[in-house]
Amino acid sequence: MARSSGSTGPTLAVVAREAGVSVPTASKVVNGREDVAPETRRRVTEVLDRLGYIRRPRCETPKPAAMVDLVVHSLDSAWSGAVLHGAAEAAHEAGLEVVVSAAATRGRGGPSEHGWPDKLYARGSSGVLFHLTELAPAQYSWLDEHRIPFVMIDPAHDPPPGVPSVAAANWQGGMAATEHLIALGHRRIAVIGGLGRAVRDGGRVAGYRSAMAAAALPVPSAYVRYGDITEAGARHRMAELLDLPEPPTAVFVCSDQMVPGVYQAAGERGLRVPRDISVVGFDDLPQARWITPALTTVRQPLSEMAAAALRTLLRLMTGEIPEAIRTELSTRLMVRSSTAPPLRALL
Repeated sequence: MARSSGSTGPTLAVVAREAGVSVPTASKVVNGREDVAPETRRRVTEVLDRLGYIRRPRCETPKPAAMVDLVVHSLDSAWSGAVLHGAAEAAHEAGLEVVVSAAATRGRGGPSEHGWPDKLYARGSSGVLFHLTELAPAQYSWLDEHRIPFVMIDPAHDPPPGVPSVAAANWQGGMAATEHLIALGHRRIAVIGGLGRAVRDGGRVAGYRSAMAAAALPVPSAYVRYGDITEAGARHRMAELLDLPEPPTAVFVCSDQMVPGVYQAAGERGLRVPRDISVVGFDDLPQARWITPALTTVRQPLSEMAAAALRTLLRLMTGEIPEAIRTELSTRLMVRSSTAPPLRALL
């Protein structure tokens, strides 16, 4: 973070807050940039003088690149790795530094309970990318109060109105997965969602329903189940599906993370994938290629989503209004070995 030459001088973040502008705007005034409105320049200059901010001489060490934060739920997930890759590449192209941290999505003690809000404010971050299920209302309020621009990447739940987000085309992906199974000849197709109340999973299940309706295929209520995104939950839901009087011959699983549980439940019944039951996932995580049989799945472009979110954040940091509050990137079906035509005996 840029500071005055004295160790106790005010930071640019303090100046920006007092002047009611973003940190990048305050930095432009300090550095004599011309792309600042006259009234804004006057207001920032008054705060600089009042707080005693001392500008660094031109001959000093060059000012470090602007910094943005990437806050993820966990640092050891396949999702976070893909998001970090996309964000880091886009940030490098834009001349930005990225600081990565992990934070739980909820907390009873308010937004400072997990430390990331106070840390990013102390660092003077110019903006934040969040790859979290959602933020708590207090955290949204904190970001608004401190005038920190931010963008959500693949939120499971719809953020408040006006909050920019980048996500995959979940409905499109769910429809493509189901259409693939229908094209193979399957008629009894079930779906296992992750979080029942999540808009993200709702879009995938809605795509499944649309494909089934377009093919004039029934969707019994027992064929739509939710497995809480865990292998254990998916294993239980798959076992329930196989216990039905007319079990499905194929299942669309709304997250690759749940697929091992589905495979396990099928194996416990002596069923083989895809000979006895076909399985399609969603995400195209690395494990989709390692699992046996290799998983047919819908690829959501996580790295591309993170890069798009970084570019949106950059526009927010410079005072621009994004062209769209919610951006959706296309998905793509990756056909591998977990799907095949149904056995005639099971039709």
